[in-house]
Amino acid sequence: MTNTTFAELGLGQQLLDALASENYTTPTPIQAQAIPSLLAGRDLLGIAQTGTGKTAAFVLPILEKLSETPTKAVPYRPQAIVLAPTRELAIQIGEGVKTYGQNLHLRHAVIFGGVGQSPQVQKMIRGVHILVATPGRLLDLIDQGHIKLDNISFFVLDEADRMLDMGFIRDVRKVAALLPEKRQSLLFSATMPSDIAKLAASLLDNPERVEISPKVITVDKIEQSVYFSEGNEKLALLAEIMADESLYRVIVFTRTKHRANKVSEYLKKRNVPSEAIHGNKSQSARQRALETFKSGDTRVLVATDIAARGIDIDDVTHVINFELPNEPESYVHRIGRTARAGADGIAFSFCAPEERPYLRDIEKLIKREITNVGERPFMAHIPKKPKASEGQRQGRGQGRGQNSGRSQGKRTAANGNDNQTQKRSGPARSRRGRSGPRAA
Repeated sequence: MTNTTFAELGLGQQLLDALASENYTTPTPIQAQAIPSLLAGRDLLGIAQTGTGKTAAFVLPILEKLSETPTKAVPYRPQAIVLAPTRELAIQIGEGVKTYGQNLHLRHAVIFGGVGQSPQVQKMIRGVHILVATPGRLLDLIDQGHIKLDNISFFVLDEADRMLDMGFIRDVRKVAALLPEKRQSLLFSATMPSDIAKLAASLLDNPERVEISPKVITVDKIEQSVYFSEGNEKLALLAEIMADESLYRVIVFTRTKHRANKVSEYLKKRNVPSEAIHGNKSQSARQRALETFKSGDTRVLVATDIAARGIDIDDVTHVINFELPNEPESYVHRIGRTARAGADGIAFSFCAPEERPYLRDIEKLIKREITNVGERPFMAHIPKKPKASEGQRQGRGQGRGQNSGRSQGKRTAANGNDNQTQKRSGPARSRRGRSGPRAA
């Protein structure tokens, strides 16, 4: 289906015009497979990692079907609900609804915790067609009588495996119990553990199954290496590596919030612009960290696994595992941040003696041995992205501190509860000309 166009999938002209305005030309595989089934009214089970375009795969058909029989938004009663595990992902999905539905008279709202509820309540009073929500705030507003789910025709559960990791499955079941029996349901997950398979069986009715981008394919596109280091030497190791300025947009992963803060502060003291992002940060602080990272004002984003889920940022030069994850699947998700939309990537990991069992589990999962660089990094061995041209370097320098010149009116990139532009051309431009809309 590589030559399929969006028009051939059955989307209306208003959506096609919106896609064309964003220079989205060819559907990604998950879009090409999912959209026709969803337009036909089928339930869907989608197994797909971030960066495959799954947000557009469900937003586009929902917009199409709602626009075919337009109705006035009813106060408190949305017609479609998308449940996301994090506020960053919820915000990102909301941006997708806004972008793809720019030519439609459909209203949407995004609600999540960590901020005042009054503006969210006001939107529900006015009425919305599509609601994007995190589980906790959604249930709070339901309990207060501000949201009713008896008018729902479309239910989407995104990042179901992360819902499980964050302990939200009970909340998901509470929400599902309030939905009408007659509805179209969609569930997306990067992995399919047994608990998620059981949840899918309870929510979906004879679903179409779409599986995209097996883990091994993503991993094979990424150059990987490991540095063996004592835990108390990792900070110095990181500083030595970051002395190489070709690592200009780097995500560093830690297992804990406390460690993320410590690493970020250490880098700042050594004049490496850095911000930490995790669940203890306020929503405004998290959004500010993401925006400065995209613009290039921040060189390093230090993140926990949960906070990073749903971040959609192009041209990440390197991913560094400051601490190896104790779940090998998380390693795959982490390093995939530097190989978006089929691009090659570079990732390396710090491994303390007590983390070697984690390394063995990771190598078993990805079915390959990660290159051992040694006990200390030798700068010549650090994998690098190709050097930018003079014009590209100038573009990067001009971009820092000048966000106002980067298509602000066109589209504000916001990704959205812990508990995702090319750097060379600016965040808005990098979304143009690729094969299709991409999402978490």
